[in-house]
Amino acid sequence: MRSLLNILPNGVKMSILDVGAALSEAPPYQPLVDAGRARIVGFEPDSQECEKLTRKYGNSHKFYPYFAGDGGTSTYYQTNWPLTGSLLEPNTELLEKFNNLSELCQPVAEHPTTTKRIDDIGDIRDIDFIKIDVQGSELAVLENAVRVLSTTLLVQIEVEFVELYKGQPLFADIDRFLRGQGFQFHTFDGFGTRAFKPLLRNGDVNAGFRQILWSDAIYVRDWMKLDQMSEIKLKKYAVLAHDLLNSCDLANLALMALDRKTKGNFSAAYLEKLTGKP
Repeated sequence: MRSLLNILPNGVKMSILDVGAALSEAPPYQPLVDAGRARIVGFEPDSQECEKLTRKYGNSHKFYPYFAGDGGTSTYYQTNWPLTGSLLEPNTELLEKFNNLSELCQPVAEHPTTTKRIDDIGDIRDIDFIKIDVQGSELAVLENAVRVLSTTLLVQIEVEFVELYKGQPLFADIDRFLRGQGFQFHTFDGFGTRAFKPLLRNGDVNAGFRQILWSDAIYVRDWMKLDQMSEIKLKKYAVLAHDLLNSCDLANLALMALDRKTKGNFSAAYLEKLTGKP
């Protein structure tokens, strides 16, 4: 079954917050948007990229040309590759130890800027899924989005295991914060690696041996408290687990909680679709 939406009413529509929404690759929620079952609110400080996003998705979605953060002033460190620019300075001494990292993070300019707190934007509310990719500033984004996080079911966030940017919070800091906000760690989505110079693995400058540098960490609303969720949130939880994460077992757990709340048979219908057995 490609989408759990096939067994849920048409009224189930996701609200998505994408922080760092530049069109470098198709986002994980794209199939939900294509099906007309999701609305995006995005942050993309590059004004040209922001305009591209609006043209691509249309006026029913909203994109803000802001840096998300604590609402204060900051410095944007522009680099030679746009995807590695950051509100934190690249840790060049560390990056130079690896193949093809410092080469992609060469500082070229510094720009004063002001960030916006997500919680200060009243139009951002009742978000179901948050995706964050902001090159080291992830914790500052989260700490200033507690109101929005309180309704969120799924968070996909880039995390680092070493200090690629000076002073950046690492995975342990992100994990501690999100668990404190009522989330459970679920899985990692891929790992970024590099080999220490001067060795290459199979001649590939992007291939590593054992050192893991970054990943996307995925957190879900605490599955020990599913019975406290509303009917609509349980439906959305199940869709996100199935359609975005391919976590059929977690999706079914949410549907079982939904059945207890509604006296329905969503779980049985789902398992029949999955297994082909009534």
